[in-house]
Amino acid sequence: MITEVKKYLILGTEEDLDLFYKRAQQEGFIEFISNSRKSKEVPEKIQFLLKAIKILKKLPPHKECEGEWDPEEILQLAEKAIHLKSGIEKKQEEERMLEAEIARIAPFGDFSLDDVHYIEKQGHRKVLFFCAKSGKVDHLMDQEGVFHVGTFFDLEYFMTISSKPLSFPGIIEMRIEHSLSDLVDQKESVIEQIHNMESELKHLAGYLEYFQEVLIEELNEYHLESAKNEALFPLSEASLFSVEAWIPSTKISRMFSLLSGLAVHCEQIQIEKDDSLPTVMENKGFQRLGEDLVRIYDLPSVRDKDPSGWVFWFFALFFAMIIADAGYGLLYLATALFLKWKLPTFKGAAKRLFKLGLVLSLCIITWGVLTCSYFGLSITPDSFLGKISPMQHMVIQKAKYHMAHKDEVYKEYVTLLPQLETAKTPKEFVELGVKKTPIGVHHVIYESFSDSILLDFSLLLGIIHLTISLLRYGARNWANFGWVVFLAGGYLFFPSMLHVTSMANFLGWIHPSLAAAVGLQLIWVGIGGALVFALIQNKWKGIRELEKLIGIFSDVLSYLRLYALALAGTILAETFNAMGENVGLVGGFFVIIIGHGVNISLGLMSGVIHGLRLNFIEWYHYSFEGGGRLFKPLMLLKLKDD
Repeated sequence: MITEVKKYLILGTEEDLDLFYKRAQQEGFIEFISNSRKSKEVPEKIQFLLKAIKILKKLPPHKECEGEWDPEEILQLAEKAIHLKSGIEKKQEEERMLEAEIARIAPFGDFSLDDVHYIEKQGHRKVLFFCAKSGKVDHLMDQEGVFHVGTFFDLEYFMTISSKPLSFPGIIEMRIEHSLSDLVDQKESVIEQIHNMESELKHLAGYLEYFQEVLIEELNEYHLESAKNEALFPLSEASLFSVEAWIPSTKISRMFSLLSGLAVHCEQIQIEKDDSLPTVMENKGFQRLGEDLVRIYDLPSVRDKDPSGWVFWFFALFFAMIIADAGYGLLYLATALFLKWKLPTFKGAAKRLFKLGLVLSLCIITWGVLTCSYFGLSITPDSFLGKISPMQHMVIQKAKYHMAHKDEVYKEYVTLLPQLETAKTPKEFVELGVKKTPIGVHHVIYESFSDSILLDFSLLLGIIHLTISLLRYGARNWANFGWVVFLAGGYLFFPSMLHVTSMANFLGWIHPSLAAAVGLQLIWVGIGGALVFALIQNKWKGIRELEKLIGIFSDVLSYLRLYALALAGTILAETFNAMGENVGLVGGFFVIIIGHGVNISLGLMSGVIHGLRLNFIEWYHYSFEGGGRLFKPLMLLKLKDD
């Protein structure tokens, strides 16, 4: 539910200012309006704590330190954590440079630079080191004083001992300032220093909860002071303060209780056109879960109707239709219950996420049972699972319709499967509609009819979903009522145009010829009605309403993804099952487990992305303005928010 906000002017004496703001922070339902002054700079303490917590959260869990600690001591530890992290990074860079230097001079081996300097001094010679690409130094090897050291990674290393410094065009001289053993010792020392600093940092991870507690305290103090900073003192002679604030209409009574005993008065004032109203969303139960989903995309404006409930239940339905497997649903349910068992203290967002997973699991199981889908296994219509599935009833009704009319569908399947001519009842028609293949028995009729029913249902669900969206904002856009009529007409008319049988036909809701005639009329009435309503409401600008025709048509077709993704998941499951059977018992077990694991992962991504997309794109298009600003009252932050 989106709650209306009221704008209030609050006046009071300066001596009650501190107490008023403290009460407001404790109650947590007043958002003070900024007076456009420069916001207070975030204190250095908070910055240190945030950096320290960010560092320590990445470390493995450490035994928590016990006892009480002074906030100043915690701040010192936070500063120490930051310095340790900076020191580790510097030492790691030093280690990297030492490794590079060791790799650079390693071809020359380990020798004493003191011996080299002694030779140069006593022998009046100059010792130099060089490297070049292979093949470029062959002509130098015969020169006096040139000594070849070795070849490494397509590079030739050599040294010269001569009375004068030698130089060779195109060849790199290598300066060696430390011996190999010295560099190795330095590297080991740096590694030891890194290890010691990392140990200290890991020990500080035990203070993480203390860091968070102190951070919360500092943030609460900072927010309180920042809110006070918004107060104005309009009369220099009198000690009065004033401030404007947003208050949800459901909290007005609490506002007057808050002012009890204070020399502070509040009065509702008019909302200006240029005011940025915050969006207050107050939801509980499943509506709250839907609110979490809504916030993923955008926040409703204050003019929007809260879509949380609609988004939640349709997302659950879409997600279930995309996964479309009761076996997978049981695995989702088992995972959710296992996490609840391992982490029984779920709170806040984690608790809501668990509830969402629980609902989605149950929806998947329900849809899988309805459509008779279990791990991609072939379930025969005469089995127990087949008999309890409503899909079998729908398939038999469809078979009954085609047998009664002896239409093109019936003739096509009789030509493909001649044994169908002997079928006396719709049930026999479905049971006889099988075809033997190298990988097993293929239930042609059952699978074909169930696929067409699921495709039909996906389109019908899309029409229902869009109709709800259009009707929600019908009062704002009168043309929506015309488009609702257009959608109903399209569902009735287009099956005859495409020479297919819809559920409305074979379930006996309406005869195909009547559906086609009525549907065509509704299409034209809907288009005409939408145009007329648009012209009445928007004058000549309403002519642009006709541009929605293609958009609405394409939006309906977008719901085919529900059928397509479910079909893709089923085919993958069947494929992995067949591969497992061909490989053998042991190898096949791993193939099936890995294959279904991949399929579950893909299904999870598809379910989330496309389940939300149909709400956020197709559905929002007709009943969502968005661009709202979240209501941010002054309130006390807590370490663990329920």
